[in-house]
Amino acid sequence: MTALDSICTGESVRVVKIYLNDSMRGRLFDIGFTEGTEITCVGKSPSGDPYAFLVRGSVFALRKKDCKRIFVSREGV
Repeated sequence: MTALDSICTGESVRVVKIYLNDSMRGRLFDIGFTEGTEITCVGKSPSGDPYAFLVRGSVFALRKKDCKRIFVSREGV
């Protein structure tokens, strides 16, 4: 298990645990970003913040500070 901010562009992982406050956690759940979901890093800005992820056919950006609180697994992807 590793933090989401440590994966590379093009890498796919599965969400294991999300440690965010209720409002941000709710926003992620609304777009389908839940525990067990497969996600792919499609890019990072030149400064390294934010990151872009493909989740269930949609691309969205997450700040690095939020990525550090989402844990993923490379197993079973």
